[in-house]
Amino acid sequence: MGLTLAVLAIDQATKHLARSYLSETTSLGPFLDLRLGFNTGVSFGLFAGAGDLGRWILVAGTLAVALWMLVWMWREPRLAVGAPLALIAGGALGNIVDRVRMGGVTDFIDAHVADFHWPTFNLADTAITVGVAWLLLTTLRPQAPTSSPSNPPAKGHR
Repeated sequence: MGLTLAVLAIDQATKHLARSYLSETTSLGPFLDLRLGFNTGVSFGLFAGAGDLGRWILVAGTLAVALWMLVWMWREPRLAVGAPLALIAGGALGNIVDRVRMGGVTDFIDAHVADFHWPTFNLADTAITVGVAWLLLTTLRPQAPTSSPSNPPAKGHR
């Protein structure tokens, strides 16, 4: 739960700084800029024109996913599964706070190669992406067989 709250706090702090101080695009190098934007939709701006009803449907849907992640995290004994769930839940909650408070999500990280720009994103989006990738790698990786009285190790493999 601590990681979830840390992601939420860092996300909200960086979004506050972006809204407060980022009035024009600031280059951080050849592939990265800081550029303030607001997304009333979901990933890649989908459903951005859905209005107030769409906003609250997104809040409800995202909250349901975040709660599901938190329950799963609470019940999960493995840190390698619980930690990515915490990242996903923290990022989802960070974006929910923006939607409730401001009607849309504050974005400010602009990654690009030449004139191709990835949609602007934020630290909550980053936490969600890293969490999903980590969770997939952890859960899809073959697990080593475990031995138990009902499943003894094969002969010669002790």
